[in-house]
Amino acid sequence: MTIGQLARDAGLRPSALRYYEAEGLLPAAPRVAGRRVYDAAALDRLRLIAAAQRAGFTVREIRGLLRAMDAPAGMSAAWHARAHDKLVELDAAMGRIRAARRALRGILACGCDRPDQCVIASARTRAARAPAGRSGSLRSTPAGPR
Repeated sequence: MTIGQLARDAGLRPSALRYYEAEGLLPAAPRVAGRRVYDAAALDRLRLIAAAQRAGFTVREIRGLLRAMDAPAGMSAAWHARAHDKLVELDAAMGRIRAARRALRGILACGCDRPDQCVIASARTRAARAPAGRSGSLRSTPAGPR
């Protein structure tokens, strides 16, 4: 099939296929009369790339996963190990996102007009002055969605 047909079947633009080829994710297609000609395996590989992207893998990581797939030992162990590592990475990112959401909610609940009135800033100041093991609390902030 031509690059246009493959792109259409994969839901991509032909430029994406050329990019994947340049990045080593998609093997270079043989050319017939100057045009790339792909087989059905190329569509399967593109579906695998799309699944890896949805799982949060970068192009570099996908390249490594595809190399593992092409290795004689197969892909299962390598994909499972990398999937586990990616899951740990995503869980950590989710923790950072939850903390950022809490901070933003605190900011939105703050009715301060000046920094010297801000309970968030004063809580940080209290925390800096508190003896080791104790820190200030933001419980004095107005109740808001948490």
